[in-house]
Amino acid sequence: MSVSQSEKDEIEKSSAPLLEHLIELRRRLIWSIGGFFVAFLVCFFFAKRLFNLLVVPFKWATQWAGLDPQKVELIYTAPQEFFFTQIKLAMFGGMVIAFPLIATQIYKFIAPGLYKNERAAFLPFLLASPILFLMGACLVYFFFTPMVMWFFLAMQQTGADGNVQISLLPKVSEYLSLIMTLIFSFGLVFQLPVVTSLMVRVGLLSSKALADKRKWAIVLAFVVAAVLTPPDPMSQIGLALPTIILYEISIWTARMIERKRGQEQGASETAETNAKTPESEPPTDGSSSPPAAS
Repeated sequence: MSVSQSEKDEIEKSSAPLLEHLIELRRRLIWSIGGFFVAFLVCFFFAKRLFNLLVVPFKWATQWAGLDPQKVELIYTAPQEFFFTQIKLAMFGGMVIAFPLIATQIYKFIAPGLYKNERAAFLPFLLASPILFLMGACLVYFFFTPMVMWFFLAMQQTGADGNVQISLLPKVSEYLSLIMTLIFSFGLVFQLPVVTSLMVRVGLLSSKALADKRKWAIVLAFVVAAVLTPPDPMSQIGLALPTIILYEISIWTARMIERKRGQEQGASETAETNAKTPESEPPTDGSSSPPAAS
């Protein structure tokens, strides 16, 4: 069965937009991968300095425990361990640094398919996401990691009174995995207001639904904290409490969005009512039209 010329033209027209989308996707992927690769190389070049920067919270914890922070020591037990630790650190740092570029490329790819009001609604969340992630990372770096390491240092045992001396000597790979897990977990949890606000905007959630599920959200916060953090109570409580606070912030944000939406709908309805012109009515002065001439 032969295909008519009109059907061939229709197939070619439908395939053209797909080809344009694939070319655009390729361009955005090149920019994203290239940005990550450059950031990875920069982070790998400064990997030792970055690692020393991540050890600073451990030094604070050592000082809190009454020990000399200048004698902080980390070890590696395999010849290649510290090298692969630097690669892992460079990949993590490269992803964090390149995230704004990657997010921008994602936005530029999907923006042409959005309406103007959808783009205006999406852009603030694109800006808020890295800021909230940075806030979570700062909480881990300046407060949570020193507190957790102080808790672990307090378990050390001296060799006095015939006891066996037990000292904490963390491996470089294990310490990096710990702090990366904490930063990723807190950064992910701090995205909760962004995710819930987007779902409220598109109508998938409401402030009433969030408030009604508050008790279940508290239980889920502790479950998620138990999965994402190391298996000690301080880490789990330290992640669960900010999650609960962020959930309450999400409810407050959802109410603000709903209130603003109601005001906009009311203003729109008022404008439509005022824009309608009243229909002309027939005269009511009692005069009648003259009779038709015979």
